[in-house]
Amino acid sequence: MESKLTTNIFIHSFILEVVKWRSMPQGSRLGPLPFTVMIDDLQTPCELQKYVDDTTLSELVTPSCSVSNMPSDFASLLSWTEDNNMQINISKTTCKEMVLGLGRLNIDNLPLLSTSLGSVERVTSFKLLGINLDAKFSWSLHIYFISAKASKRLYFLKHLKRAGVPADQLLHFYVAAIRPVLEYCAAVWHYAITHAQAQQLQSSLYNKSSK
Repeated sequence: MESKLTTNIFIHSFILEVVKWRSMPQGSRLGPLPFTVMIDDLQTPCELQKYVDDTTLSELVTPSCSVSNMPSDFASLLSWTEDNNMQINISKTTCKEMVLGLGRLNIDNLPLLSTSLGSVERVTSFKLLGINLDAKFSWSLHIYFISAKASKRLYFLKHLKRAGVPADQLLHFYVAAIRPVLEYCAAVWHYAITHAQAQQLQSSLYNKSSK
């Protein structure tokens, strides 16, 4: 994804836990290695990001043009899966389409993606590799989820303190179990959050830890 977005550019993305290898039983110890080898040559005309079995197709769309090539790019992906004896599981919750950006764009003009098994759901938020994305890049959803997750672990930390766990071990628990939740991929989202969101994050953690 581009690190800078103007109000005139949108990212049209198709996100999926891409493909299932028809001839390889799930859970096999040999599964991950040959699967990684098999998808190495997966290519599409648009921008393509692969991480293990997660694949994201994306393109830039401008409101002045509003022309999307995603249907043809998606068709290219479907053709590749057929040629390599794989299939996309449309029923999985990880197979989604989302339009991200700021400004004015009539997304109804963008064609929906579909296969012979059904249509791909278009959503306004999605969790991708641990980051909660929303269509407007507000990061409100991500702040909410990491605050809730860290608060639960802070509650456990409080009980450890009451049980008499030494301070150095409490610090170790914080560094190992709580801090990673707050700092995961911070370079992606932290610079873009508002002052109010930063205060929301800090106050929720402070209130939980001080009780």
